Amino acid sequence: MQIRQLVVEKAKSAKDASRRLLSLGTDVKNRALLRMADYILEQREAIKEANQRDVEYAKDRGLSRALIDRLTLTDKRIEEMAGALREVASLPDPVGEIIRMWQRPNGMMVGRMRVPIGVIGIIYEARPNVTVEATSLCLKAGNAVLLRGGSEAINSNLAIVQVLRQAASESGVPEDAISFIDVTDRTAIMEMIKLEGLVDLVIPRGGEGLIRTVTENSKVPVLKHYKGVCHVFVDRDADLNMAKKICLNAKVQRPGTCNAMETLLVDEPVAERFLPEMIQVFRDHGVRIKGCERTRTIVGGLEEVKEEDYFQEYLDLVLNVRVVRDMEEAIEHISRYGSGHTDAIVTQNYQRAMQFLREVDSSAVMVNASTRLNDGGQFGLGAEIGISTDKVHARGPMGLEELTITKFIVLGNGQLRQ
Repeated sequence: MQIRQLVVEKAKSAKDASRRLLSLGTDVKNRALLRMADYILEQREAIKEANQRDVEYAKDRGLSRALIDRLTLTDKRIEEMAGALREVASLPDPVGEIIRMWQRPNGMMVGRMRVPIGVIGIIYEARPNVTVEATSLCLKAGNAVLLRGGSEAINSNLAIVQVLRQAASESGVPEDAISFIDVTDRTAIMEMIKLEGLVDLVIPRGGEGLIRTVTENSKVPVLKHYKGVCHVFVDRDADLNMAKKICLNAKVQRPGTCNAMETLLVDEPVAERFLPEMIQVFRDHGVRIKGCERTRTIVGGLEEVKEEDYFQEYLDLVLNVRVVRDMEEAIEHISRYGSGHTDAIVTQNYQRAMQFLREVDSSAVMVNASTRLNDGGQFGLGAEIGISTDKVHARGPMGLEELTITKFIVLGNGQLRQ
């Protein structure tokens, strides 16, 4: 079968399933999600075996440490996948929710109701847990999902999808509501994003190159973020002990993620007190530091940071450090070099904290908290399908509500337009 024909057939099956999902009640969807969680744990050894084949292949190909980390499924991550399914099952169902109603002078009632988007295409690399997260959220929000994972995770994804489809079918959910394009040729992506009328929304998750390719070629609406160039600004009124813990967590806890800190900005009045110990802590954790001129004056032996470095999403234990005159310069830096993903300030000054919240234009802005907390699960949304930096429809972590749209509803008793 030609690639285009295969992709079109899977999309048509997903479209048919999306229409049947409209009639399913919350209890049916929740039952399917809970069964999926049970089956994921029951089949963990088979899933790990399939994943090990992918990991070995990735190592043989010389893929990056960050990608291999995202690819690897440990017992803990499999348990987290099952936990995410259960958490989404426990969340309120947004489908059919009437947000508000108002009465017009002619007596008719007008309102908005949340409804599914339809078929959501997920294009992703490396992370097989995305298969579970995307399925759980799309299904609970009443959408069919058309999955296209990366070639590096093909065995893992096939094993997981088989489990999810079986659980769905046994629970009364059409199994084609979970469709997987099991073709590793990238032509499948280009065919998928042309399916206007069959696919209603595309969400790419992966490297900047993948996301730009999808965005520039898609005939279907795309929700995206290109990269996560995240900052922590340590203000002159910061609790420096708190700042050290936040900065270390933001960079080191899991550096291969889009919400990890890539540049540390330090207010000039506290730089000499803060940086020597902070940089030593980073070094102790294997972080390679690139410093501005002022930083290198305070701490010797550092690599010089170049301007182009400030645009980089390292996804690794590499960090830019810059000393700024004040918060205004920090905000200017974030505005120029940031990607609108996640930025944080550490300060005990309420006025400056509020100014930072107002003036930093990112999908999530944090006060006295690690950038690593910008996550659907951490925000209480359940598993997220991604973090959007777009400014239409959804921004920030995309949970259940973000996977629905609203339509107007009207309740009348015979009103006519005069």
